[in-house]
Amino acid sequence: MEQIIFVVWRESIEALLVVGILYAWLRQASVPGAMRYLWFGVGGGILFAIALAAALLGIQQFLGNNGQEIFMLLMMLVAAVLIVQMVMWMREHGRHLHSHLKHETQRALEDRTFWSISILVAIAIGREGSETVIFLYGMSYAQQTTQDWLSFAGAVAVALVLAGFTYSLLQAGRRWMSWKHFFRFTEIMLLLLASSLLLSSVDRMISLGWVPAGIDPLWDTSALLDDTSRFGGVVSALTGYRAYPALTDLIVWLAFWAGIFGLFRLQRRQQAPVTA
Repeated sequence: MEQIIFVVWRESIEALLVVGILYAWLRQASVPGAMRYLWFGVGGGILFAIALAAALLGIQQFLGNNGQEIFMLLMMLVAAVLIVQMVMWMREHGRHLHSHLKHETQRALEDRTFWSISILVAIAIGREGSETVIFLYGMSYAQQTTQDWLSFAGAVAVALVLAGFTYSLLQAGRRWMSWKHFFRFTEIMLLLLASSLLLSSVDRMISLGWVPAGIDPLWDTSALLDDTSRFGGVVSALTGYRAYPALTDLIVWLAFWAGIFGLFRLQRRQQAPVTA
């Protein structure tokens, strides 16, 4: 449940940021009839995310037990990869997002191609929505639990309320709650979540006999924090913590973070100004 709230909260804020930027710019431009194309785009993006969720559920229904196992495992790995990709994208483009959206909107208004505003918003909302669907789909398998619709809807509602409140604080521009600090904090949490999904997929592959476990368990830290307890389960779901890790878990975890730091270093090199 905590994972659902965090993911929906984070993705909703990012979607609100895009809509908020475009809404403010269109309101300032005061072009008659242009504002409704913003809402057409929002609706289109939401419909795309719903269609993706329906497609995933439909695909699962046509698969046998082994097919469902493989499909869900694949979705969990895809979710982990998408989280890393999203973090890297925001680190590279986040600082220019406002100016990019403003430029694209201004060009659409000047050319009177208002539908391009709808397409821009639909792509942005659809991207966030589709990522959310895949994240939640993968996490439901990782946790090995089935959430009833009432609990799921409640978690989403809480996340949306928190997202609206957080967005209002960020828009207020308070120093302790700046957009820069928000994205830095959430990117750390997202990467921890990606590592959790990756380790959960490795645990499943070990249980299926696809990969060897090595020394299992490698150590026992349940006396400090038991990952089967309520609090330990939350920490495990959000960070990938294991009280009884196998050697393969440790190797994959180290390889994941080595890869992340390698990507960060490569990105900084590419963004560094070239000096003659």
